[in-house]
Amino acid sequence: MDTEQAFITVAVVFEAAGALAMIVGAVIAIVLGIRTLARGDGGTAAFTTLRTTFGGAILLGLEVLVAADLLRTITSKPSLEDAVILGIIVLIRTILSISIQIEIEGVLPWRRALLTSGAGVVAGEVARERRASAARTPRD
Repeated sequence: MDTEQAFITVAVVFEAAGALAMIVGAVIAIVLGIRTLARGDGGTAAFTTLRTTFGGAILLGLEVLVAADLLRTITSKPSLEDAVILGIIVLIRTILSISIQIEIEGVLPWRRALLTSGAGVVAGEVARERRASAARTPRD
């Protein structure tokens, strides 16, 4: 296997990882939403949990897909057309990411005091769910 083929394989693995992050994130979001609803926190809390967690998973997936696009482009024979296509793809995914971050956090990304990635959002929701479950579970 030559170097170019190895990088193409790595790019395909990154693409699969990005798609998998979104799929797994959707499953986690649904489970957390159902658990929030089952705890009796109400539909609004369940919807917020579902929306926030799924948004974070999409953000994570988009970040990984941008990395895959970069890998695929740098391993191909460079051309102006490839650079323009990559630029457009990255621009679209960046605009989507910013829009999702604003929707999740309710604040412009550059106004946030603490930067949070898509993975950080999902991890925060999972941690919040564990704390809520632990608080409701009677201790022996």
